[in-house]
Amino acid sequence: MQLNVTGHHIDLTDSLHNYVETKIEKLERHFDNVTNVHVILSVEKQRHKAEATIHVAGGNIYADSENDDMYVAIDALLDKLDRQIKKHKEKVTDHHRAEGSIKKQMPEE
Repeated sequence: MQLNVTGHHIDLTDSLHNYVETKIEKLERHFDNVTNVHVILSVEKQRHKAEATIHVAGGNIYADSENDDMYVAIDALLDKLDRQIKKHKEKVTDHHRAEGSIKKQMPEE
């Protein structure tokens, strides 16, 4: 998995980068087909914004979050991404199960 962390109007410190990296690694537990993650951290006035695009097999997943604290915004972002990845994984696995069950239910001649 390739991780890109970008900062807009913010100094991207090592602790902030490591925090994002450890949180993103937890997403791999749910879905192994994550190929590329791009995280953008930005500050506009007093609002801290975190947004991410995850490239997975079968599409892209996008989420964003805003808060007064950057670490809280990152946590909220990863909660959203976690839910979306689980939903994407269920769609992929349910689709294949449905195909198999249809073939098994067809009567033999």
